[in-house]
Amino acid sequence: MAGDLSLQADAALMMAQGRKPNMPKPATGASVAQLRKVSEDFEAVFVSQMLQPMFANLGAEKPFGGGSSEAMWRSMQVEEYGKAIVKNGGIGVADSVFREMLKMQEIQ
Repeated sequence: MAGDLSLQADAALMMAQGRKPNMPKPATGASVAQLRKVSEDFEAVFVSQMLQPMFANLGAEKPFGGGSSEAMWRSMQVEEYGKAIVKNGGIGVADSVFREMLKMQEIQ
C-alpha cells in the first residue's frame, strides 16, 4: 500500500512539473486472456486441494482396489473435479485473482 502511494505521488509530481508520468500500457486482449486463464488455473488447483480431504479415506472397491496406482488415479480424478467445477462457474476465486492481477499490471 505504501508503494501505491509512492507511485501516485511520483505521477502527481511529474504532472505538476508538466511532464508525462511513465504510465504502463493497458493490457491487450491477448494478455487479458492469459491473465484469465492463469486465474482459472489457480482456482482449479485451489478447489482440488479443498476436495482432497473428502476422498482421503475412501477405500477402493474390489477387485480394482488398492495400491499406489489407486492413489495416483484418485489424485488425478480430484484434479479433474477441480477443473470441472471451475469450468462450470467455480467458487469465485478466479474472479478475485483476475481483478488483482489486472490491478498489479496497472501499477507496474
